[in-house]
Amino acid sequence: MGMNLVEKIFARHAGKADAAPGQILTVDVDYCMANDGTMRLNSTIIEKQLQLHRVWDPKKIIIVMDHQVPADTPQAAEVHGISKAFSEKFGIGAFHDSDGICHQILLEKYILPGQLVVGADSHTLSAGAIGTSGLGMGSTDISAVMASGTTWVRVPETVLVKLQGSLHSGVTPKDIILALIKITSASGLNYKSVEFTGDALASLSTPDRFTLCNMAAEAGAKTSLIAPDEGVYAYLESLRKTRIARVEWLYADKDAEYSRTIDMDLDTLEPQVACPHSVDNVHPVSAVAGKKVDQVFLGSCTNGRYEDIEIAGRVLKGRKVHPETRFLVTPASREIYIKAMREGLIETFMNAGAVVNHPSCSTCWGAGQGVLAPGQTLLSTQSRNYKGRSGSTDAMIYLASPFTVAVSALNGVITDPRDLCP
Repeated sequence: MGMNLVEKIFARHAGKADAAPGQILTVDVDYCMANDGTMRLNSTIIEKQLQLHRVWDPKKIIIVMDHQVPADTPQAAEVHGISKAFSEKFGIGAFHDSDGICHQILLEKYILPGQLVVGADSHTLSAGAIGTSGLGMGSTDISAVMASGTTWVRVPETVLVKLQGSLHSGVTPKDIILALIKITSASGLNYKSVEFTGDALASLSTPDRFTLCNMAAEAGAKTSLIAPDEGVYAYLESLRKTRIARVEWLYADKDAEYSRTIDMDLDTLEPQVACPHSVDNVHPVSAVAGKKVDQVFLGSCTNGRYEDIEIAGRVLKGRKVHPETRFLVTPASREIYIKAMREGLIETFMNAGAVVNHPSCSTCWGAGQGVLAPGQTLLSTQSRNYKGRSGSTDAMIYLASPFTVAVSALNGVITDPRDLCP
């Protein structure tokens, strides 16, 4: 019997010839990532409870400050200090205190197709955009990996998502994943692997695929994967400035088995919005058009890449943000910020009246940059919209694409991007 993508990756990392759903395997890990959300506990476990004097492999551990950067409370500043001291003590060179969001940094600098990476964040499965199995874990499991370089996994069932057709103007990959979550519900993919395939993938860039794999977490997915094509390898080579070896075995066998197949016709897809207070409360943007927004946010690990920022820049060029709306822009990494600055996009945003923040989780995390007051409404490219995600529990959060967000910022109300703007 053939294997799908996650089964192949898990089997190889377990030293097995094959793997099947339900099996419990011990797997070797290629990279282990922690961030400021978990490092206080990681440090306590490693140094005080386990009393270790060395970690598994300092070159394979990556520590990123991204949730509260720059530190906005004394407690956050303390965690940053603990994290830096931990990195220095154990010889961990990959310490990023202000370079951006952990998932983007993994993509830009570390992970490769066919690898297995664990991270102290549920969106670690974003790595699937390049054919890397990313697994989100809590502090205790991450500490165990830091100590041993291994972890246990239960091989998940896989849901196959077939993307056919092509996106019309004004429709983006964010709309694809919101539509998928509406189909599955917010818990419909619990502990499943999601494998994206179909003719439409050929027209989706690596950043596009990142958005798809990233938000599969919002339906409960354990991991999400797309087999890399030449476009993915070219993208990685442009980032790393070196040739990337092709992984010849990284494809799903023709006789691979799936627990469910979901067919999506992109030809009929229109712009989507997830309404309060659940990511699966999804409707066409046209159904809520005209809703006043107090704040608009472009950023997060879901949609803070250069391509997302470029879309908004094209919309805002020579125009002004609505006077009753705040527009916050937060690039996902320092590299993206620099490129946007070099291409004139930062100036475009500033001239339009937007606020450009330092790379971080920003408003999506609900700390430091752009939190909401009671009664306020946010339209955002972030991944989650439950009560209190970005400030007050009495605020309202709508999720949409970079295109929808940018056009709405100009009009001060939720706007179908196909209508463009006045």
